[in-house]
Amino acid sequence: MSEGGEFDGVICFGGLDWWYHNRGHYDLQMMRELSAHMPVLYVNSMAMRVPKVTEGRMFVKRVLRKLKSLRRGLVKVRPTFGVYSPVSIPGKLGTRLSRPFVPLQVRRAARAMGIRRPLVWVALPTAERFVDALSPVGVVYQRTDRMEAFAGIDSDFVSACNVALRERAAATLFCSRLLFEEERASCGHAVFLDHGVDFEPFERAGAAPNALPQDVADVPTPRVAFVGGIDAHTFDPPFFVDVARRMPDVHFVLVGSCSLPDDWCPLPNVHLFGQRPYEDVPGYMAAGDVLIMPWNKSPWVHACNPVKLKEYLAVGRPIVSTDFHELASYTGLVRVATTPEAFAAEIRDALDTPDSPDAIAARRDRVRGATWTRRGLDLLDELRQSGLTPV
Repeated sequence: MSEGGEFDGVICFGGLDWWYHNRGHYDLQMMRELSAHMPVLYVNSMAMRVPKVTEGRMFVKRVLRKLKSLRRGLVKVRPTFGVYSPVSIPGKLGTRLSRPFVPLQVRRAARAMGIRRPLVWVALPTAERFVDALSPVGVVYQRTDRMEAFAGIDSDFVSACNVALRERAAATLFCSRLLFEEERASCGHAVFLDHGVDFEPFERAGAAPNALPQDVADVPTPRVAFVGGIDAHTFDPPFFVDVARRMPDVHFVLVGSCSLPDDWCPLPNVHLFGQRPYEDVPGYMAAGDVLIMPWNKSPWVHACNPVKLKEYLAVGRPIVSTDFHELASYTGLVRVATTPEAFAAEIRDALDTPDSPDAIAARRDRVRGATWTRRGLDLLDELRQSGLTPV
């Protein structure tokens, strides 16, 4: 299929649900930036795996959440930014069964947004099966994570979708240097376009440590904070519990949605706040004297490049993380530890060592120019080089 020419808007098959996930992620931020230039239809994630009844409360939560999202229909959160959840069936078989009717729903929503010659953006690999039915001017594939390594999915099916998208996309966008180096030769046009950051609100929060959300300000110091999804495919629960148990005088603040069992962490010095609106995230990060990323050792994490790393750096606090490939680009700015004992020691040293103005400035300066607006402009340049031009 030959692609190229002028497009009058973007249809994005997102990897997340606009209504329930943190809006700092790559696809949501890029669509926000593109919507300043053209109409955008964000199609909420249609799930790569079938929820299991054995998940108990989490199964019920996921099903109810999806039903609520479906009931909203097409919502224009801004005049040029629409959010839509089509009726679909997850999994390999479900995707095949959904193939005739998902594009019909998406086309109708796109026309309501004024999009008739779409650029189709794919952040969810399994949406590859719906692309051709939308007659796109071009396709952009967002390859920001090793999706085929996600627990509980049909890895072979997702891998096949990934290969097909890399081969046919006018541009495949990578923000992981590891994935970029591994896969660039198999892409029609590979582009490394790193995450951005909403720098100013995170810097401002870090510079005003007394202006904290009241609920977290009530937690005694010293405070160590993690902000993000608390999910087994990224977060390492046993590792974290071991660290927190070693530091009973330190209060650990965890802010984010949690898919772990309710009793996963019974320690009194661990405070779970649940998910908070994106605009409140800077304040919760600034509440930490140290910010942490206790990741597991999965193939997903090894190839990741978490958005929160740049947000942490913009806040300016010391950072302690388990190791992953992308940290090689941040040498000297992040403390790295691979065992609970070493991780706790790094936190303790960061708490006990006065943080110099030069160290704070170095962290912030590393990401100061990496705004999402800058990334959006870079993206438009890359699209034009690929023969895709907005009307």
